[in-house]
Amino acid sequence: MIAIVDLEIGNFANVEKAISGRVTKDKKLIEKADKLVLPGVGNFGEAARSLDKLKGVILEQIETGVPFLGICLGMQLLFPSSSEASGKGLGVIQGEVKSLPENASPHIGWNQVFSNGGPDLLKGVSAGSYFYFVHSFYVQPDDSDLVTGTTEYRANNEVKEFASAVRSNNVYGVQFHPEKSSRKGLEVLQNFKEL
Repeated sequence: MIAIVDLEIGNFANVEKAISGRVTKDKKLIEKADKLVLPGVGNFGEAARSLDKLKGVILEQIETGVPFLGICLGMQLLFPSSSEASGKGLGVIQGEVKSLPENASPHIGWNQVFSNGGPDLLKGVSAGSYFYFVHSFYVQPDDSDLVTGTTEYRANNEVKEFASAVRSNNVYGVQFHPEKSSRKGLEVLQNFKEL
């Protein structure tokens, strides 16, 4: 069973349909899950407060090797904190959550993701495939080897990039919304289901 962790701030209906999971905030169901998904939209601080009640059981599952996928804000919650608001994330990946430059924020719409070709969620997805994004913050892991996908954006007439996919052992994160990204997004979710 894939448990979709309910922080009451996510796009659960689309994720539930796309991944055939079960939306829950029941600790016992999370403990029994074969895989965990944490979708999220909104403010880091509010999400971190909602996460507090379930943090212990989620971290236990991650430590035992259960595959975990954070989507959008769910990926940012893999980090200890965010410049957006106070609150403690899961802290399973060290690094920062930073704001996109004002003239590039919010980053909304379809954009390309370039994979490093590693055996992760982007396996079989052609480099430069388009995915749907809605965010104003991005992650920057301390260890750049954890970045498995990048996306370019333009700010002050310069092309810059941010990490749009990360992986640390059994923990995966994507900044884009695979559940809203048509066929390519479903491929990513299928890769997660097959882990």
